[in-house]
Amino acid sequence: MIPKELVKGSLKSIVLKLLAENGRMYGYEITQKVEEVSAGKIKLTFGALYPILHKLEKEGALETESEVVNNRNRIYYRLTDSGKVCAKERIKELEEFMETIKILLNPQPGLNHV
Repeated sequence: MIPKELVKGSLKSIVLKLLAENGRMYGYEITQKVEEVSAGKIKLTFGALYPILHKLEKEGALETESEVVNNRNRIYYRLTDSGKVCAKERIKELEEFMETIKILLNPQPGLNHV
């Protein structure tokens, strides 16, 4: 399993990416999808997920929709138009960060990396 400290900085990007790919999702569905796609290496707690969802909603990147399922109110999250732009930017930033980390962890002798 990947330590929480490593996941924390990329959680917003992960949530944005999932919503960009899946349209609308509810909290539990997001946690399950992350666990499934990461082959169990990343397990999101609701305590980590919901503050991110609420922050993204406050920033205008997400909108919510309430629906009753099996006599329970379920809140779905969906990207707004500005959220779609934000998702692309955050995903690109995360990809660049991961490439830089790969370079730092596996420097090749004799090559100067910028």
